[in-house]
Amino acid sequence: MRIIRCGMGKRSSFKRHERDYYRTPPSAVVPLLSHLPIMTHFIEPCAGDGALIDALEAVGHKCVYAADIEPQANSIRQSCFTKTPYMPGGTIITNPPWTRDIFHRVIIELTRRAPQTWLLADADWAHTKQAAPYLQMCSKIVAIGRVKWFGNTAGKDNAAWYCFERTNDGVTKFYGR
Repeated sequence: MRIIRCGMGKRSSFKRHERDYYRTPPSAVVPLLSHLPIMTHFIEPCAGDGALIDALEAVGHKCVYAADIEPQANSIRQSCFTKTPYMPGGTIITNPPWTRDIFHRVIIELTRRAPQTWLLADADWAHTKQAAPYLQMCSKIVAIGRVKWFGNTAGKDNAAWYCFERTNDGVTKFYGR
């Protein structure tokens, strides 16, 4: 059975892309940069065509593993996020599908695989009841504002980077724009 949802956000009317595939614009990466150590080595398990990797590597970070369930570039391996390798001393950074059941599985799976996992998602997610059990693992929320997903067109919903950590003490720090 194929489910079709309309719109990436709650105020849009276009047909949702299959598997929630939306290229990460470089402008969405900028707010994250000050929260990453210099020359961060990272894994990108929902890499699509590598847009997020390109933005991070352009400023000195290094992707050590990139995969996607349906890769859009030859340099990306075909694999599901559930098969992401363990990175005991590293970081995972990705723009995963925002469909809630998948997004919540991504949080659980990836937080098990690295000490620190950064996920890009809609900012409203943190204000929902369904987010409550996952926010215990969320150490930072970094506001982005409205992301222009399709070139120069205006976004309709705010987005944020969420940092999940296995050892988080339940305290979440918010970083505004």
